[in-house]
Amino acid sequence: MKRKKTSDWIQQFIFVGPSTFFFILIIIIPFLLGLYYSFTNWNGASDQVEWVGIDNFITIFTNDPKFLDAFWFTIRFTVLGVIFTNLLGFFLAYLLTKPLKTRNVLRTIFFMPNVIGGLLLGFIWQFIFVKGFAAIGNLTDISFFTLPWLGTKGTAFWAIVIVFVWQTAGYLMVIYISSLNNVPKDVLEAAEIDGASRGQMLRTIIFPLVMPAVTVCLFLAISWSFKMFDLNLSLTKGGPFGSTESVALNIYNEAFANNRLGLGTAKAVIFFLAVAIITSLQVRFTKSKEVEA
Repeated sequence: MKRKKTSDWIQQFIFVGPSTFFFILIIIIPFLLGLYYSFTNWNGASDQVEWVGIDNFITIFTNDPKFLDAFWFTIRFTVLGVIFTNLLGFFLAYLLTKPLKTRNVLRTIFFMPNVIGGLLLGFIWQFIFVKGFAAIGNLTDISFFTLPWLGTKGTAFWAIVIVFVWQTAGYLMVIYISSLNNVPKDVLEAAEIDGASRGQMLRTIIFPLVMPAVTVCLFLAISWSFKMFDLNLSLTKGGPFGSTESVALNIYNEAFANNRLGLGTAKAVIFFLAVAIITSLQVRFTKSKEVEA
């Protein structure tokens, strides 16, 4: 018995030990250090770290309108990004589970934007918005293409939403395709024999049975939207005049551009708590709507 127990411990150490070690080293320790630095005024380079308590958090909520504006922008962006990304992803998945000859090619095409890095994607779309749309607008005189897409507060906001949805919908499409393929065919055939329309089958059979996928996709979309940084940096850099600065970009600028790492980590802690609460509520709500096939 003792030898078996020792063998089990050795196996756990060999298979779980390395991943646990690196998880602690890369995730847990930096997280705890971040919590500590959020209560200091450290600039990120000095040997002197002064403890200031909750002063950073008081400053954020009372004397930092840029952070609150960035939070409001991020919330609006997240709501629209999550809705449009999931709607487009589900629509593409529903379409590409039909017996189309080109469905495998189309799946590849729609998934490809997710493979491109956010920074590169932002620079590509910056060229499209500034040069490509302007050229099309001059040729066709269509007002949609002549808009200053990155030049005004409203159009820059929608530009980021468009690029985000275009990049991430393909990934959610793959998850929805997997879930739709697992919907029992006999249930759909029985509903069709009973005279149910496509809309009725989608609403009362398909959608409830793919709720586990909806839970995952909503979680991913919320996480991606809140943490959106690379697209924001490469596409608008938070402009014009800070109107499209996300929370992630605001934290980055505070910590590394303004050399106020203590204040930046305090913002990161607030951001972490907000995202954790929202995603926990989302998962709990959608889990309650799941049904078994």
